[in-house]
Amino acid sequence: MIYLDSSVALAQLFGEDRRPPARLWEEPLFSSRLLEYELWNRAHARKLTRHQQEEVAALVDQVSLVELSPTVLARALQPFPSPVRTLDALHLATLDFLHRNGRPVRLASYDARMNAAASRMKLELYAC
Repeated sequence: MIYLDSSVALAQLFGEDRRPPARLWEEPLFSSRLLEYELWNRAHARKLTRHQQEEVAALVDQVSLVELSPTVLARALQPFPSPVRTLDALHLATLDFLHRNGRPVRLASYDARMNAAASRMKLELYAC
């Protein structure tokens, strides 16, 4: 099971130089509901065509989204082992929630700060 960070999803959607391997999309994918908002925010900012918007919708549909529940939000208020940005804290709190509830989950992210914090939390990283 893979936790999909927005950095990886955006790299896939916008054809950046660094893109995840095709095998990633065959895995069960999870993310915070926040992912949906981040992707659509960037899609609207780039004024995507109808076809490109359909690609965003298809990617979102491929991911099981975890709600920002009071438990997840409470964890995001707690300190992390290294400094993280606000949205990263919400993603890490969701990832931690899944992990603590017995889900063997690995983080797929291109964000070095997020990967460092996840590693310090003893969470597995997905090599992408």
